[in-house]
Amino acid sequence: MAVGRRNFLAGLGAAGAAALAPAFGRRVAAQGAAAARPFRIDTHAHFTVPKLYDLATAHGVQQATLKDWSPAKMLAEMEEGGVATSIISISDPGVHFGDDMAARALARECNDAGAKVVRDYPGRFGLFAVLPLPDVEGSLKELEYALDTLKADGIGVLSSYEGKYLGNAAFTPLLQEMNRRKGVVYCHPYCAACGVQTTLTDAQNRGVEFVFDTTRTILSLLQTGAVAQFPDIRFIWSHGGGTVPYITSRLNGAGGNKLPKGVVYELQKFYYDTAQAFNPYTMPSFRKFVPVSQILFGTDFPLGGGSAAIVAKGLKDNGGFTDAELRAVERENALKLLPRLKT
Repeated sequence: MAVGRRNFLAGLGAAGAAALAPAFGRRVAAQGAAAARPFRIDTHAHFTVPKLYDLATAHGVQQATLKDWSPAKMLAEMEEGGVATSIISISDPGVHFGDDMAARALARECNDAGAKVVRDYPGRFGLFAVLPLPDVEGSLKELEYALDTLKADGIGVLSSYEGKYLGNAAFTPLLQEMNRRKGVVYCHPYCAACGVQTTLTDAQNRGVEFVFDTTRTILSLLQTGAVAQFPDIRFIWSHGGGTVPYITSRLNGAGGNKLPKGVVYELQKFYYDTAQAFNPYTMPSFRKFVPVSQILFGTDFPLGGGSAAIVAKGLKDNGGFTDAELRAVERENALKLLPRLKT
């Protein structure tokens, strides 16, 4: 498990913010970010329930900023950062700790809790429902409940489960169903290597492996041809797609004749959020490779390295966006993907 990984990521985000904008300060950044009526849509925001928090902590995943999570705390940050709506989801390590039935029950508890937040605060929240993966049978049942009964905006998955990435044949039934629904699949990374490589003892190495896991799962979908086989799934990749926008030349040929339209077509069809990807070193490559229409505002709050105010400032300073493009990234692209949010 990723012991200390959250501390590393939070430190990385804080260090990046300090290096990129000295004398920034959360309050100073917020003055410009929240001057107008909140309008941003944050597609990468997290919540938890007490039982899951305790289980994750017991399994070595330190997420202190999620302790005692509440809608009120989230709304305060949203107001400060000009966020109208946050799509909340469960982060790593997910809800499966070795027992399928327990995972099913915990997924249901989390999804019911998330849906209640959406109902209690109309227009302010959305939900990417968690599934009890790698239990595919249970996940198909929970998917149906979450999307049809709770009216969740999509499903949230991790990049890997027990060493299997999303292109693995084990997950084909899930992809088939989401393709049939033309659904949204939001993917958050999981540090698969951390559980099996005992030499990864320091938090920085774990942090690096964490973002590599997103790259590996995207590659698995390319290599197996799953992205072409299930073209109606709308995938959202966290943290700017891991390292994908920066190693595209090394992905050429992935999937071979399984991708008749080519690797670049498939990669530029995906959606990518801006969490951890808004600094002046990352943003230029990310911005050049990913079409503006496919970039979504995301913060990773209250985990990771940025509040909405900090991310918004980073995008404005480092993205080279026109005003219309920035508005698309911060709001309009999400509305096209999730039209329910218009109401």
